[in-house]
Amino acid sequence: MTLKIFLEVVELRTKVASVFPFAIGVLFSIAFFHEIQWLNTLLFFIGMLVFDLATTAINNYMDYEKAHSEIYKYEENVIGRTGISPKLIRNMILGMIAFVLIIGVLLTLRTGWLLLLMGVVCCFIGIFYTFGPIPLSRMPLGEIFSGFTMGLGIFAMVIYINTHRSDLFDLTISLTTGTFNLSGNIWAVSAIILAALPLVFTIANIMLANNLRDLERDIENHRYTLVFYIGRPIGIMLFQLLMYACYLILLVGLISGIFQWPILLAFLSLPKIYLNLQQFKDSLPQPISFSYSIKNMILFNSSYALGLLATILINQL
Repeated sequence: MTLKIFLEVVELRTKVASVFPFAIGVLFSIAFFHEIQWLNTLLFFIGMLVFDLATTAINNYMDYEKAHSEIYKYEENVIGRTGISPKLIRNMILGMIAFVLIIGVLLTLRTGWLLLLMGVVCCFIGIFYTFGPIPLSRMPLGEIFSGFTMGLGIFAMVIYINTHRSDLFDLTISLTTGTFNLSGNIWAVSAIILAALPLVFTIANIMLANNLRDLERDIENHRYTLVFYIGRPIGIMLFQLLMYACYLILLVGLISGIFQWPILLAFLSLPKIYLNLQQFKDSLPQPISFSYSIKNMILFNSSYALGLLATILINQL
């Protein structure tokens, strides 16, 4: 397998969707909780990136195996188009997952059991998102699972590995007595969930945009996504609503004291986001329509990160 084919199988260019929850999680940990553990953060980033590459490879592998369209299987799917061995892809996926497992165990030893629990849940969803007899992505649940697994799951784990010494939320297990105790601060957990929602929505919108674009082809390949059930017009309305809700959440966070005034810098992206939403609607179902969901995700989350970074810098003055 050449490097070019490997990068196409794992679709490295799409990993920005997982990098933003990571980066914003680091910034929020510093801005709100005033804590950062750089070694834990580096280890987590490596494990997160490799697992994201593995899940994309699983997606391409399962799309190849389950394809009903010969044109898609041998002319569009990277495995069929390049003639690469499916067995080689399987071995590559297993190797990456084993590497992630080692990173996960190491981080669990450095932090606590709760990281293992969160990691197992996210990995389970990530693997079975496209793997198995009934993958989650072929059901009307793809947007929910992708949004919350990456948007909230990655974000919460980043917060945990940086704040585990403060006991903001934790899981203790006694192997001798067989007891466990899940504890946490309800206000801290609420702040984490609220701060993660814009990430949840922008990532869910990527899957929603993909399903809005590929509705006819998905039906041909027996993929019955959310758009199949609600229809394209309502799907477009949902796409727009989720994007505008991101700004509303920032205002709620500002009023409740979770964010400080520099977070308003995120609103600089609103005019361009508005134009992108209109162009997305007009371009469906053309292939170019999907690019607007990526542009919106990058634009909003970049401005979100800028607001948090400005908060950190101002607090240092």
